[in-house]
Amino acid sequence: MNNIKYIVIAGSAGSFKIITEIVDALPKNFPYAVILVLHRLRHIKQGFKEALSAKSEMEISEPFDKEKIELNRIYIAPANYHLFLEPDSTFALSIEEAVNHSRPSIDLSFSSAGKSLKDKVLGILLSGANKDGAVGLRHIKENGGKIIIQNPEDAVVRTMPDAGIKEIKPDKILSSKEIINFLLSLN
Repeated sequence: MNNIKYIVIAGSAGSFKIITEIVDALPKNFPYAVILVLHRLRHIKQGFKEALSAKSEMEISEPFDKEKIELNRIYIAPANYHLFLEPDSTFALSIEEAVNHSRPSIDLSFSSAGKSLKDKVLGILLSGANKDGAVGLRHIKENGGKIIIQNPEDAVVRTMPDAGIKEIKPDKILSSKEIINFLLSLN
């Protein structure tokens, strides 16, 4: 996983706990861009970033359209926007139709990351109650990136990890604790 620069972590129902644990565990000098794509309530715009920022040593922000992706930062997809990663290492935001009943769509973020950033991407799919993300993982893998799926036995809601495993063979299937240890081993 030598080429990895961008880590896209995605989840839905049941993923907040592990996301909080990941953000809390990452050291201040973590040399990757961490992009969180989470299904959130559309009408609640405040509080999520603030809650995670209180746990993190890294800077956390919601990106703007065309913002350059910087390493050593955590980004959170804004509520009610699709988040795309572009070939010039910038973000693009969209309010197009929901995909898999979701905006942001994990599939769209994973697919754009895979197609744009190729072998520089690690995609991690966590707990969730629908199949969003499974097709996007395939695009990451087909373009040379790596993928990790949370062990369905460890997930609060296993639908999303099960769908990912059914769609594509991941590089690793890990528990919450193993995902955190793996990320720390990259540093």
